[in-house]
Amino acid sequence: MTLTVDHAMNIAQVLTESLPYIQRFAGKTVVIKYGGNAMVDDDLKKSFSRDVVLMKLVGINPVVIHGGGPQIGRLLERVGKQSEFIQGMRVTDKETMDIVEMVLSGQVNKEIVNLINRHGGHAVGLTGKDGTLIHAEKLHLTQDRDDPTINIPEIIDMGHVGKVKQINTRIVDLLVQSDFIPVIAPIGVGENGQSYNINADLVAGKLAEALRAEKLILLTNTPGLLDKEGKLLTGLNAEQVQSLIADGTISDGMLPKIQCALEAVHAGVRSAHILDGRVEHAVILELFTDEGIGTLIRNRH
Repeated sequence: MTLTVDHAMNIAQVLTESLPYIQRFAGKTVVIKYGGNAMVDDDLKKSFSRDVVLMKLVGINPVVIHGGGPQIGRLLERVGKQSEFIQGMRVTDKETMDIVEMVLSGQVNKEIVNLINRHGGHAVGLTGKDGTLIHAEKLHLTQDRDDPTINIPEIIDMGHVGKVKQINTRIVDLLVQSDFIPVIAPIGVGENGQSYNINADLVAGKLAEALRAEKLILLTNTPGLLDKEGKLLTGLNAEQVQSLIADGTISDGMLPKIQCALEAVHAGVRSAHILDGRVEHAVILELFTDEGIGTLIRNRH
């Protein structure tokens, strides 16, 4: 293909536009939660892995946290075990936890690592059990009882579903300093060595806090945070987000992502971004262009 002058000028403009962002973020850590369509579409998987490799090559330190709900659901179905969800979370008994761990650490994690390495990166796969990276504890959910005369909420046992108690960043720090790209499955370890299945958004947010990351990026299957008319909301501060939660604009599946992002920026992460993972090179478009994409959340303007 012959490169026209106009095409060449467009390429030059894009490269020039990216320079101040590369300079600004060099040496900084960016935590990326990788999930949704970006994990199952072959073209999107390729573009994501290239984005991560490019970030590392220009001096940024990407740390990837991944989900794997659809893959877990498919294997559970194959072994004849029905998935049960309460408040959007998978009830995880001992048998289900074994399958979760097998899929996340043995299948999904290794596929992501392999993709990044095939495109010139140096990725290393981990779970939260490696180096006691993610200390976890059992998550208890509550819900109102059917009997209105009983005011005490019902406590729901979710099995091996956990929440982050503490993050030990030593192994991640060692990998980053040695020019590796950590790829982490959201499995935590309890006081007695129990494995816990933890929401990947939550793990990404807590890890971003512990690493004092410059950015937290959450890839989703939506353009970002939408208002009640379906229009994309871009730059928001914490107060504006709280107002959107209060008036019901933010609800359902977006609520835990937003809360995770809010907690991260309150704890010192410079900014959090909710991006459409269905867009090729979404991470690079957000990091290195003037316009950016998706919803940006800061603690204050």
